Formats: sequence, structure tokens, C-alpha cells
Amino acid sequence: MSECLFCKIIKGEIPATKIFEDEKVIGFKDLKPQAKIHHLFIHKEHTKNLNDLIATDPSQASEILSAISRYADQEKLVEPGYRVVTNIGPHAGQTVFHTHFHLLAGEGRGHFGS
Repeated sequence: MSECLFCKIIKGEIPATKIFEDEKVIGFKDLKPQAKIHHLFIHKEHTKNLNDLIATDPSQASEILSAISRYADQEKLVEPGYRVVTNIGPHAGQTVFHTHFHLLAGEGRGHFGS
């Protein structure tokens, strides 16, 4: 997937402000944040969305969510709370077709809706 923006970030071809990295997952700051804290978490293996990821290798979902959980714990986001969101397809707002999860935090109560 040489044209994929996130694959280029993984390869180091495009810069990103990384906030997390292990052998399988990278987390980085969103360029257009929708909350005080807005990070993206991606698996280093390309899939286009959550459905594709589950069909290809469901263990990747666990690896990404585990990374988010470890990051949230490390950054003390668990107690105040945070949101994890993924969009599937253009009608849901997906603009980069590499499976990614948004971690959103740092906003007051009610900011994210219910």
C-alpha cells in the first residue's frame, strides 16, 4: 500500500508526532484535533478498516486496543475518561483507508455527547 498515508508514516516517509510505539502499533497526534487530546493508533500491518482487519487478522484489534489502554494508563487518562472511535467507510467519516482508532480526551463532561 505505497499510496497509503499511514503506511508512509510507518515507513518514516512522512513525519508524525509519535506518542506511542511498540513492535506492532504506532500512536501519533492527529493533525486536525477534535479534542484537547486527539491521537490516532494504527497497526503496522495495513488493513483498510475494522471489518477488513477482523477478516484478515482479528488479533490486530486486540493489539491496537491494548496499546491504547497502556497509553491511557501511562498518561493518567483512565480516571477522567477518554473515548475510542473508529470510522468505517466514507459515510462514517473515514478519510484515510488504513484501520485506525481515535483516542479523544481532555474535554469537559458532555463534550463528546452520549
